[in-house]
Amino acid sequence: MFNLTGFQRDLLYAISSQTKPSGQEIKEILERDVEEVRHGRLYPNLDTLVEHDYVEKGQLDRRTNYYEITEEGRQLLHERREWENERVEFLS
Repeated sequence: MFNLTGFQRDLLYAISSQTKPSGQEIKEILERDVEEVRHGRLYPNLDTLVEHDYVEKGQLDRRTNYYEITEEGRQLLHERREWENERVEFLS
């Protein structure tokens, strides 16, 4: 469950918030919400998520791929959120 980097978890959250986003759309989400993202960092990390079956990669057209979180990826985020909730006390 904890073999991902924080950036890879951010990618999973960004992907899960959209319907089949392209790499460019994922990059824009992260840059809007988190930090600047370079292509040299983005695509190798997306490939890692695909290799671990957390994300499915498909083709929109000849130049554009889409990414979709898998059930295993959703489960990973769910387990991580439960783990975080057990360790963080939320103030009312």
